[in-house]
Parts: sequence; structure tokens; C-alpha cells
Amino acid sequence: MKNVKILTDLFLTFMQVGGLTFGGGYAMLPILQREVVEKRDWATDEELADYFAVGQCTPGIIAVNTATFVGQKQAGILGGIVATLGVVAPSLVIISILTGFINTFAELAVVKNAFAGIRVCVCVLIFNAVCKLWKGSVKSKLALAIFAVVTLGSLFFDLSPVLFVVVAAVLGIGLEQFAPAARKNTKEGEV
Repeated sequence: MKNVKILTDLFLTFMQVGGLTFGGGYAMLPILQREVVEKRDWATDEELADYFAVGQCTPGIIAVNTATFVGQKQAGILGGIVATLGVVAPSLVIISILTGFINTFAELAVVKNAFAGIRVCVCVLIFNAVCKLWKGSVKSKLALAIFAVVTLGSLFFDLSPVLFVVVAAVLGIGLEQFAPAARKNTKEGEV
């Protein structure tokens, strides 16, 4: 009975996320953070940041991949499937209904203006999610250095996000391996 409850909770939670988010995968980040971390304690901020990173590197939409990871963590493979179905169900229904009407209404000024307003709102929501993730992720000089390298790289080079995630992982591993040795040598030199 407990398993049915968690599966139902996973489906309904991710259906809500999928149904109330406009603007694509990144727009879902603040809602996922609130629902998964703050309200339900299904993951920590650090785990959610890891899910986002892995979700960025794997095929598919970040929110769908994140739903799969969270669902699997909570209820195994079936939980991953149920959470994934929950997050995509609203989009499938809405898109199926809208396909018949979109061409008729897309050129209306009120529709264009509504989407312009939604885009601005989505930018603010993404910015808020980044600020929350910053607090949980950038806790050391090493993390700040990786953040700076990835930020500058993404500003000046038009490369795949997967490459940035891989570079950040390699930098994290490499710098963490060499940083303790450098700290040890510095301390020995001070003695």
C-alpha cells in the first residue's frame, strides 16, 4: 500500500510540474527545486544539481531526466517510469489539443504579447533557480574556479553543454587530486 502511495505522489507531483511550467526544461528548475527538495524532501539541493548536470548530458529534456532520477530513487525502476509519465502527460494532452488551434491563434496580438510576458517570467524563474543552485554548489575556491572557467567558456565559445559538463567533471577530479598535495607541500614548507 505504501508503494502505491509513493507512486501516486510521484505521478501527481511530476504531473503538476509538467502542467504548470512554461518555457522548456530550464523553466522547470525552480519548480522542481521547490517540489522535490523543499516540499517533499525527495532529494537534496546537491543531488538535484547532480540530476540537472547528468540530465544535461543525457538525451532528452532535463525535467524528464530529473523526474526519472527522482522517481527511481524513491521507488525503483517503476518509480522512474511513473514520474516520467507524470511529467510528460500534461504536455502530451495540451499539445494534442492545441495543434488544431495554434495556426489560427498564433498571429493574434494578445497571444504574441502573452508569450512575450511568459518569456520574461521564465528568465526570472531560471535566474532564481541559478541563485539557489549557486548557494549549494559553489562552496569553495575550487568550485568558484570551475564556475568561472565554464562561464567564460560558454560566453566565448559555442560548444555543446555536454562538453562543459565533462570539462567541469575533469577539472573537479583533477584539481581535487592535486589540491591536497599542494596544500600539504605548502604546510610542510611553512614548518
